[in-house]
Amino acid sequence: MSDEIILLTMVGMGLVTYIPRLLPAWFLRGRTLHPFIEAWLKYVPVAVLAALLLPSLLLSEGQLNLEWNNLYLWAALPAGLTAWKTRSMFATVLVGMAVVAIVRLLL
Repeated sequence: MSDEIILLTMVGMGLVTYIPRLLPAWFLRGRTLHPFIEAWLKYVPVAVLAALLLPSLLLSEGQLNLEWNNLYLWAALPAGLTAWKTRSMFATVLVGMAVVAIVRLLL
């Protein structure tokens, strides 16, 4: 692959990544949104995170896996409780990683 194609690919990827983020900021600058829309937008990050995480927690090789050997599902339970109680992303990730590490060490 030539250097020009690599450079064009990187520029294209940058545009595709930043334009959807930049355009709403430009159009909504200095404007106030309806309170209902603001409240609705607060749930978007949580919904996106759930959409990214739940398939990896519940599916194994394309099949629903709710068995006892689903380590990631078990690690998600104390991590979720930690997130709910502390509201700390760092503590949540730390608890989830610790549970996975301890269970792998013991088993």
